[in-house]
Amino acid sequence: MTAARARLAILISGRGSNLQAFIDACASGRLAAEICVVISNNPEAEGLRKAADAGIATRCIDHRDYATREEFDAVLAREVSDYRADLVILAGFMRILTPTFIEPFSGRLLNVHPSLLPKYPGLHTHQRALDAGDSEAGVTVHYVTLELDGGPPIIQARVPILPQDTAQTLAARVIVNEHIIYPLAAQWHISGRLRLTESGVCLDGKSVPSTGVDYRQEED
Repeated sequence: MTAARARLAILISGRGSNLQAFIDACASGRLAAEICVVISNNPEAEGLRKAADAGIATRCIDHRDYATREEFDAVLAREVSDYRADLVILAGFMRILTPTFIEPFSGRLLNVHPSLLPKYPGLHTHQRALDAGDSEAGVTVHYVTLELDGGPPIIQARVPILPQDTAQTLAARVIVNEHIIYPLAAQWHISGRLRLTESGVCLDGKSVPSTGVDYRQEED
């Protein structure tokens, strides 16, 4: 694979804020890739309109049309494969994926989670951080494995929790960093700097810490 020809498939379920971050990163040259398709399980997803407006191919595979997760995942995997995607990006894709989808794309399937994993897998991460009295929150980009939100972290960005924070104000600050580090991790992968090995994540031939690279502006 060459970075200039890397093809991304982006999976969404909703408004597509991370999708827009990827569209912008490709347009600016920060991400040396093209988005070959945007796929949603939700026919009403706003992100499908964003993709179409940007001239990107879109597909909808409604999970409600399938009796099991595995049936849905098999169709989804075939669609992604048909577009010859080099890297698959989960961008607010609100489905728990099964091995039927995960295994064919192992090592080239990324997700972003709005917490400092391994803290707070699952939902309501910002409120959980506030309820726990944490001093900071953040976001993690990770490779996807069979464990929900448990794949090896690649990079994390941290934000301080302020005394007046609500889940909404905290989320607004976290997502700014999310839109920076997610395309950055994808660029690392497609340029060959980043890979998933049996022993964990490697960046530039060196093992990444168990919580991922701690993002600083100079990491760009």
